[in-house]
Amino acid sequence: MLYKRYVDMLVHIDQEGVMMPKVLIWENNVEYPIERILEIRKASSVVGGCGILYKCRIQGRVRNLFYERNRWFIESTKK
Repeated sequence: MLYKRYVDMLVHIDQEGVMMPKVLIWENNVEYPIERILEIRKASSVVGGCGILYKCRIQGRVRNLFYERNRWFIESTKK
């Protein structure tokens, strides 16, 4: 079961204003570098909400990361 998990991000914004997420910061300040961005597009999340989808590879897994208005969330699984 997926849910919306808001996260802290380190993001690079270039002179043109293009945002590229670089590091996802999980609870307890654990940092996960984004290895590769596979896709960027406007999209809706299966857990609710919409925004800019950054389909990323993090620790070898493909994850959906969203920029929604002024904050970031990831589709995460419940423990």
